[in-house]
Amino acid sequence: MDDYHQSTFQLVSEVSKSLNLLDENQINAILECIAKETESKMYYILAENQKDLQRMDTGNPKYDRLLLTEQRIKDIVKDIRNVATLPSPTGRILMQKTLPNGLNLTKKTVPFGVIGIIYEARPNVSFDVFSLCFKSGNACILKGGSDAWYSNEAIVNIIQNVLDENGVNPNVCTLLPNERSATEELLNAREYVDLIIPRGGKELINYVRENSKIPVIETGAGVCHTYFHKDGDLAKGKEIITNAKTRKVSVCNSLDCLIIDRDRLEDLPFLCEDLQKKDVTIYADKQAYEALFPSYSYDLLKKADEDSFGTEFLDYKMAIKTVWGLDEAISHISKYSSKHSEAIVSENREAINIFEKLVDAACVYANASTAFTDGAQFGLGAEIGISTQKMHARGPMALEELCSYKWIIEGDGQTRS
Repeated sequence: MDDYHQSTFQLVSEVSKSLNLLDENQINAILECIAKETESKMYYILAENQKDLQRMDTGNPKYDRLLLTEQRIKDIVKDIRNVATLPSPTGRILMQKTLPNGLNLTKKTVPFGVIGIIYEARPNVSFDVFSLCFKSGNACILKGGSDAWYSNEAIVNIIQNVLDENGVNPNVCTLLPNERSATEELLNAREYVDLIIPRGGKELINYVRENSKIPVIETGAGVCHTYFHKDGDLAKGKEIITNAKTRKVSVCNSLDCLIIDRDRLEDLPFLCEDLQKKDVTIYADKQAYEALFPSYSYDLLKKADEDSFGTEFLDYKMAIKTVWGLDEAISHISKYSSKHSEAIVSENREAINIFEKLVDAACVYANASTAFTDGAQFGLGAEIGISTQKMHARGPMALEELCSYKWIIEGDGQTRS
C-alpha cells in the first residue's frame, strides 16, 4: 500500500472512534445542518453535476442515474431529514443477564467503525451513504465512479464543511481520488476498514468480491422477474408490469423478465400494450413472439436467445419467457435470478403461498411491483444498498444493518478457576 492511501485510511480509522462520543441529539442537529446547506448550495451542486453530464452520452442508461435535478435534490434533503428522525441503532441492548457467578452480561449494538463504499455514477449515493453511516456512528470512505467525480466532490465538500463547522473531524467522510488504483488500495486496507459495500452492476460486484481482503456485503445487481400466473388479474398485471419495467429503468429493482403462463398467452398483447408506448424492446421466446407479433411494434420485438435471460438490462429492454405453470416459473427464476426481487401476479392464494416459500430472493412480491424494493419505500429513511446475500443483511439495508454488536461484561473481582 502506498504512503498516501495508508495515511488516508489510518486517519479515517483514528477519527472514526470520535463518533462514539457524539450523542444522538448532536448527530441529528448536524444532519439538519447538512440538509439546510444542501438546499442553499443546490445550484452549485447542479452546476458541478452538469460538468459530469456533459461527459456522458444522453443515450447511456447510466445518464439518468447520474442526473441531478432540483426535485431530486429536494428529495435527497427530505431523506437526510428522515434519517435524522429515526431512532439511533447504536447502544441498543439485545440481551442482558446475570450469570450464577455474578458477572453481568450485556449484548449491545455498536457501529462497524469504518465502511468503504464503492459505487458507480450515482451521486445521490454520496448523501445516502454519509447520512446513514453518520447516524449509525460509522465513518465512511467513498469511492465513486469517475463519471460522477465533479458531483461527488461538490457533495463531499458540503458535508465536510458542515462537519468542520460543528467540531467534527471532516475526515469521517472521505472521498478517494478518481484513479482505479484507489479502489484496489481500499480493498486491501484490512487494518483500517471494517466493511466494504459495493453498489453497482454485476461486473463491479464480482470484482469487489473477488479482490477484497475485507468482508463484503454484496448489493445492487438485480435480475428481477414477474410471473403472470394463469389466475392473474389482467388489470393488476398490466399496471404492475408497466410500472416495474418503465418507472425507472436504470435501477436494480426494475423488471428484466416477464414470465407468463402458457394458458394466458392470448392476454400478452394487452399486458404489453403500455410497454410499446414507452418504446420497450422485448426479447420474446418462440411462443411469446408469436403471441405478440401481430400487435407489438416490429422494430421493438426481437427473438430471445439464451443471453436474453439472466440479463440485468438497466434499459428499456425486457425478456419474456413462456412456462407451463408454477413449477416451471419457479425453476426459471431459480436458474436466472440474482436473488434480488421476484414477483407473482395471481388471485390464487395457494399459488402465491408456494411462490413465496420456494422463491429464493431478498424480496418476494405478490401482486405488487418490484419497484418498491427501496429503503425509503420500506420506511427505513434511506438505504445504503440492497443486499442479495444471506449473511448479516438481506434486502434494503439501512441503519440497523450498519451495526455489529459487542458483549459488555461487568464484574466485582471474579476470576475463573
